[in-house]
Amino acid sequence: MKTIVLASGNPGKLREFAQILAQFHLEVVPQSQFKVPEVPETGLSFVENALIKARNAAQYTGLPAMSDDSGIEVDALKGAPGIYSARFAGAGASDEDNNRLLLEKLKGVPDEQRTARYHCVIVYMLHANDPIPFIFQGTWQGRILHEARGENGFGYDPFFYVPTHECSSAELPPEVKNQLSHRGQALRALQAALQAQ
Repeated sequence: MKTIVLASGNPGKLREFAQILAQFHLEVVPQSQFKVPEVPETGLSFVENALIKARNAAQYTGLPAMSDDSGIEVDALKGAPGIYSARFAGAGASDEDNNRLLLEKLKGVPDEQRTARYHCVIVYMLHANDPIPFIFQGTWQGRILHEARGENGFGYDPFFYVPTHECSSAELPPEVKNQLSHRGQALRALQAALQAQ
């Protein structure tokens, strides 16, 4: 089994990565197992932040590293929270804090104007100085609900309505979410590239 370091401490992300990549004989290990320090996300795009995190993890561990930078973009908020999705309500904000702020900012906005999409960029680097890192992306279209629905998922999932399945992302079974989601799309592109190596 090939070991890849995941440059994230997010247990929800680790679970999704491990589920999707296990079938391809890839073991995903969180960077916390190697005591990799967090690196400031100073990029102005999902791609830049993912590169920063993957390079940092590869540098500290000497192993291939993978990083995901993802977030939700809401049309009525001119693309916010975007790259600031995890810290929308401030540094150290919880999912509840971020969701509360999102609902506050969308107060009075009708359903048809609550369109949104999840974006995910995954970067895979063989080593810290990899001059041609793999970059994959996925996008998942939906809408922001007025109230939380479902117990699965994390982040904005309880408020992200999936029109194709007429439910929230948090109401989908994990295997269905992994098929549809922005992260699932990007991970499948990653595994196809790794298999082709």
